[in-house]
Amino acid sequence: MEDLKNDINGLLGSTTLLEGSSRRTFIKTAFGTGFAAAVLPVCAQTIIKTDTVGLTAGEVSIMVNGTRVPAYRAQPEGKTNLPIMIVLSEIFGVHEHIADVARRFAKLGYLAIAPDLFVRQGNPAIYPTIAELNQAIISKVPDEQVIGDIDAYVAWAKDNHGNPHKLGLNGFCWGGRFVWLYSAHNPKVKAGVAWYGRIVGDKNALMPQNPIDIAPGLKVPVLGLYGGKDPSIPVQTLAQMEEVFKKTGNPSTFVVYPHSGHAFNADYRASYVEADAKDGWKRAVAWFKAHGVV
Repeated sequence: MEDLKNDINGLLGSTTLLEGSSRRTFIKTAFGTGFAAAVLPVCAQTIIKTDTVGLTAGEVSIMVNGTRVPAYRAQPEGKTNLPIMIVLSEIFGVHEHIADVARRFAKLGYLAIAPDLFVRQGNPAIYPTIAELNQAIISKVPDEQVIGDIDAYVAWAKDNHGNPHKLGLNGFCWGGRFVWLYSAHNPKVKAGVAWYGRIVGDKNALMPQNPIDIAPGLKVPVLGLYGGKDPSIPVQTLAQMEEVFKKTGNPSTFVVYPHSGHAFNADYRASYVEADAKDGWKRAVAWFKAHGVV
């Protein structure tokens, strides 16, 4: 439920659908375009538009335990031995903004992959409200399934011009939580950046751990980018995590933007804070460079 609450923050007004042609303008059928119905109304378009000049970009898919799992992939044309960047989405899936983030990384020389981690449960784009989206899909996604799908795409990247020794993770909200969890699962990750992913929260059979639980054994350096005005992720929980890192010597750290709330990097939502989003992006790129994901 915490991820649901997190992604609600920063939405513009009601979560009801726009009517007629306005609605169809936002919801498109192609993977990596449009926006989920549950976040409407939104801005007319993303503020940042990254083209595909010099890139190979579009949908790919692989079989994982009998299910075809698609992903949006972007990478420099004709290049090999590329650093790998796994881009993990919010609860709204791989839409236009997430695809654009993948292209931004590709422009920097990465093989960037944004997997559809909800494919077995359904399409998050079609649900008209946050509550319906959570009930139908998000609450039914097992952590183990997500970890397995990321494993599979890391292996795919290795066979498709990616360098597995230069592996990074970049995730937002729901995906930010998995930056922490997957970094604990796979110590071969060189570095991660978690944008406002929850640290503590309820646990159940599908979500048996929180980032605070894996913190004592975490070896991977993770940069956390959080909003000081985010009521769904109290800064006290970040302090808890930092105390663990001080004891273990892990170099992971947090940057808290005091004037931002949740989803301050989501440039298609009213929560977007341009100055903090740009600063966060610069810090993320520098973090990956400093830890060898280049």
